[in-house]
Amino acid sequence: MGYLAGRGIADITGEIAECGLLGYGLPEQQAAGLHTRLRARAFALADGERRMLLVICDLPLVFSSVTQAVLRRLPAVYTEANVVISATHTHCGPGGYSHHAVYNGTTGGFRPQTFRAIVDGIVEAARRAIADLRPATLRLNRGELHDASVNRSRRAFERNPSADKAAFPDAVDPATTLLTIERDGLPVALIDWFAVHNTSMTNRNRLVSADNKGYAAYHWEREVSGFDYLAEDAEPALVTAFAQTNAGDMSPNLNLRPGSGPTEDEFENTRIIGTRQYEAAAKLLAGRENAEVLDGGLDHRLVHVDMADVRVSPRFSGDGLPHRTSHAVPGATAFAGALPDGPTGWRFVHPEINPFLDTVSRDGIYRLARRLRETQAPKTLAAPISLLNRIVPFGQEILPIQLLRIGSLYLLCLPFEVTIVAGLRLRRTVAEASGTDPDHVIVMGYANAYGHYVTTPEEYDAQMYEGASTLFGRWQLPALQQNAARLATAMREGRQIAPGRAAPDLSARHRRQPTPPRADGRPPTVDIGEELSFAWDEKTLAVEFAAVHPFHDPRRGGTYYEIQRREGLYWHRIADDGDWSTRMRWTRLPSPHDTTLSKVRIEWRVPPETPRGRYRLVYRGDTGQVAFEARSREFDLGAGEEL
Repeated sequence: MGYLAGRGIADITGEIAECGLLGYGLPEQQAAGLHTRLRARAFALADGERRMLLVICDLPLVFSSVTQAVLRRLPAVYTEANVVISATHTHCGPGGYSHHAVYNGTTGGFRPQTFRAIVDGIVEAARRAIADLRPATLRLNRGELHDASVNRSRRAFERNPSADKAAFPDAVDPATTLLTIERDGLPVALIDWFAVHNTSMTNRNRLVSADNKGYAAYHWEREVSGFDYLAEDAEPALVTAFAQTNAGDMSPNLNLRPGSGPTEDEFENTRIIGTRQYEAAAKLLAGRENAEVLDGGLDHRLVHVDMADVRVSPRFSGDGLPHRTSHAVPGATAFAGALPDGPTGWRFVHPEINPFLDTVSRDGIYRLARRLRETQAPKTLAAPISLLNRIVPFGQEILPIQLLRIGSLYLLCLPFEVTIVAGLRLRRTVAEASGTDPDHVIVMGYANAYGHYVTTPEEYDAQMYEGASTLFGRWQLPALQQNAARLATAMREGRQIAPGRAAPDLSARHRRQPTPPRADGRPPTVDIGEELSFAWDEKTLAVEFAAVHPFHDPRRGGTYYEIQRREGLYWHRIADDGDWSTRMRWTRLPSPHDTTLSKVRIEWRVPPETPRGRYRLVYRGDTGQVAFEARSREFDLGAGEEL
């Protein structure tokens, strides 16, 4: 009968001011403007009565809070088993959208506005994709990309057996895999998987940004294909998603320093690493006539696993003995952060040795708690999540493990950050159980929920950042292999399996929320929206306005500002806050206690191909009571003077 396929895209940008950015864990990294908008890209598939939905989001993480809320609003045929929602893992997206306290620690609590923007946007993209279902051909091809990642935990990687390391001679996973959706011989949608952290933007950045994977998608959709994200009822020529796979130890910072490599400019690095991913995928697209045409229908399985209590069979343990996982406990070095991408704000820990905590764990806790010693040693224990969960939902321990099949392509969807050798073992496990080749299996991380990292037991023993963040202990990867084999075997045999008890839905629980900003006040001597400064040099425009707090209206699906060009009697938008060439910085100003005073600085770096003409900048705001529009003075591009 053949496949039906549809695609959809929608804005999921949340709060861009005075909301903690999620990823680096720095309390001082509070949002103060917008670099690029965040988007959800959805891909609906159908084969007869079978349905599947893949959603790739420009988000730091996906939590069960989001997955559960989205599923409640989709048609009943779309369930937790056949829908996967995954994150690109930008570290510069607004946080506060989890129902677990550990992830809201830098945001002042739960942020309903950001949560609503994310859920509404994902649902919008999904519904567009479902409504877009049409007959399609699916093609799969593979290549390699060698200059867009580096192993940030080489010491841990080197502990792995030679047979595993031989698969990665440069200690990176260079595989780039492209799924192309065609209609009438033309590509209309693409999903590219490549393992690299979305951390070209550093923890010094305070602008909301989709980072390198977001740029790769934007570049293809907007700069190459010409899609206008804001045009009403516009049909995108191409929807492109750059998805994550086993990126746990893969950094884009090629010099192994935050914001360093290929250049010393984090914005330029974001563009370059994104461009390299785009170019590798475009090369695969150009050769799609030689790609594998997928057929064989759709299939899916899902199981909820209590990762705190998995009995691991000797078949998967690697040492021929049975083992168990334990309750989630991060190690001390997890709080130091992954140094090549950026340290965290936790100053009480060292990234290598912590004598006091080492002694407490070795001579105290492990002597008294045999189960912890057998499962967590040699980790230096730092925070017992299970005990904290008795006070408030702190971290999730029941997590979904999902296996999707699209023809001969298998997607193992995990709520973890998986290192490349751990990913290799998982792919081999699924391949063996399903009777396919490991090249036909992709580990799709950051999916449906979040449970931190997965390393091999050998990497775990090094207790670098990734091993310390493998919460459920040394045997966590074998536990996942065991469940992956269970799903793949059931799929091969055509058997259904019971999904088990899911993590509780915490949406009705009361959660601490930050106090909304006070009403906007009028700055002295000027009106809200009045131009405060103007600078133009034929290459860069910078305009400052007396502003309002962006909290009042995140303008999801819209824009805070436009660059407009005059054509005859009318002004037409040529760029906005979703474009790479623009940035907006928001600043709070000193004010009386009962008001909020602020300004925005909007910058436009003129692309070389921009036509000559008369231009202006339009800024839009909302006081919470009144919406307004402000305009800059007009200026000429190509005339060498302002007007």
